[in-house]
Amino acid sequence: MILVSGATGGIGGEVCKLLKHAGTPFRAMCRKQEQVESFRKNGMNAVSGDFDRPETLAAAMQDCDTMFLITPPTPNQLGQETAAIDAAKRAGIKRIVKLSASDSNVRSPVPWAKTHALIDHHLRASGIDWTILKPTAFMQNFLWFKEPISKGFLPQVAGRGSVSWVDTRDVARVAVTVLIEDGHESATYFLTGPETLDMRAAATRLGDVTGKKVRYLNLPKPVFAALLRVTGNSRWMTKGLVVQFADVVAGHHDIDPTHEIERLTGTPPLDFTAFVRHHRGQFVKAE
Repeated sequence: MILVSGATGGIGGEVCKLLKHAGTPFRAMCRKQEQVESFRKNGMNAVSGDFDRPETLAAAMQDCDTMFLITPPTPNQLGQETAAIDAAKRAGIKRIVKLSASDSNVRSPVPWAKTHALIDHHLRASGIDWTILKPTAFMQNFLWFKEPISKGFLPQVAGRGSVSWVDTRDVARVAVTVLIEDGHESATYFLTGPETLDMRAAATRLGDVTGKKVRYLNLPKPVFAALLRVTGNSRWMTKGLVVQFADVVAGHHDIDPTHEIERLTGTPPLDFTAFVRHHRGQFVKAE
């Protein structure tokens, strides 16, 4: 039995769909009872569990031997995931597949990159078999800017830096492959899309698919930060995103394509054009 955390999120939700399609026994862990009921109505096993309430984890993990560990980036992420790893060990879970980040580093100025590195070290030292997935930046992040993109502008602070953007659906495919197959113990996989794109090239692709010219605006950091705040991001998230794009991306510190997705799943990763086509309706302003 596989326990899937983050089951109501983009990647975790896709993992659940793929596991159901494969006929693999799994249990979706949800924070709210109405979410549990929704999964059950759709023919999926689900259980209540909350990383902020460690006392709920033992029951959620009962009879599970494998866990997919994923939490959203928050100031509490380190405590949540390390507590989950400790609870998994007590519950007898034998293997954890963890979603990390390609830029994880204990000295990173990006808060979640530092957090992921610390959690990765904790997992490796736990005595549980582990596999760590390290994706680059998600193509889905462009959906944060769907409103300005629909008006012909891509606002960013990344200079001329490029990223091997990856679609979260491909990350989920790898996660399911690793969860189902044997032989991935003590492995770390860097997951990327098939190409690197800077923001100017991304804007061109967006324009090609939407049929409307999209211009990349390389904003000053304070302006970009203000835009992120207006779109609902917390101060903590805003500060981290500005550093990530203005430092890691603009400084050309991201990684080139690795081709691990195709090697592991047998199917090439989706490119950026395919992503934009899939979400075209969100990038085109409704008439």
